[in-house]
Parts: sequence; C-alpha cells; structure tokens
Amino acid sequence: MFRGINSATLDAKGRMALPTRFRESVQVVAESKLVVTIDMRERCLLMYPLPEWEVVQSKLEELSNIREQARLLQRLLIGHATDLELDGSGRILLPQMLRDFAELDKKLVLVGQGNKIEIWSHTAWHARMEQWLADDSGGLAANLDEFTGLSV
Repeated sequence: MFRGINSATLDAKGRMALPTRFRESVQVVAESKLVVTIDMRERCLLMYPLPEWEVVQSKLEELSNIREQARLLQRLLIGHATDLELDGSGRILLPQMLRDFAELDKKLVLVGQGNKIEIWSHTAWHARMEQWLADDSGGLAANLDEFTGLSV
C-alpha cells in the first residue's frame, strides 16, 4: 500500500500534510482514519491506516501478559497509539508527546513501509541512512538476492 520516500513539513501547530499519493490510499482504505505510535527501535513514528493498526493491536493483545517483554511491547505500542483523522486539507495533527519522542522539527521524511508509514525528522533520517550504509560492510547489499531474488 505505501512505498517510496517523501518530504513533508510540520507547521507551527504540529500539523503535517500527507502527500497526495499516501492520502488517497488512506481515504480509500481507512476512511481517513489513522493511528500513530512510536517505533521501539528508532526515534521515529509509525503511522497505520486504522484497519492495519487493528491487526497489529490484535496481535499485541494476544501476547501473554505473563512475559515482561510482551507487557512492555503492549505498554509502549498500544499505550502511545493515538487515533487521528485527516482534515479537509489532508493534514493530521501530531500530538506534542509523539513529536517530542521522534524529535520532529519542521522538515520531515515519510518512508512507506507497505502497511505503514515511518515519520522521521529530516536530520535523524539522513544521519541514520549514513550510519546504516557505513555499518553495512556489504552485508545487506551482498545478500540482496537472498532477500529479494534480485541480483545487484
């Protein structure tokens, strides 16, 4: 559903306009309803169309509460999950707490990840990209055919 990378801006009130190609998918699939939560591995946000989030939340709720790691996953992902709706201009208002977590400022990068969109600060995205490429040492690129069936 979502693929590719886009630039976006955050206005002074914390609103972000969803790029048209993403917006159209959200309107059709989710009637403009979204859920945004934190990413536990990176300082970015994860934005799901509501039906996709409901699948994720259901899986999280099925985890055994006996295990501490399961409770932590539930606490962080479901606990930070925020219901949002596109306004008439195709914008969403990102709550301050989530903006603070992802250290979002005016310039953003939106990265399509199939069933969700990652929302990154422009600065953090480019810093992590440089780090990932420097740290790879040929690992991902050398094994691309194994993951995708493609040769590089």
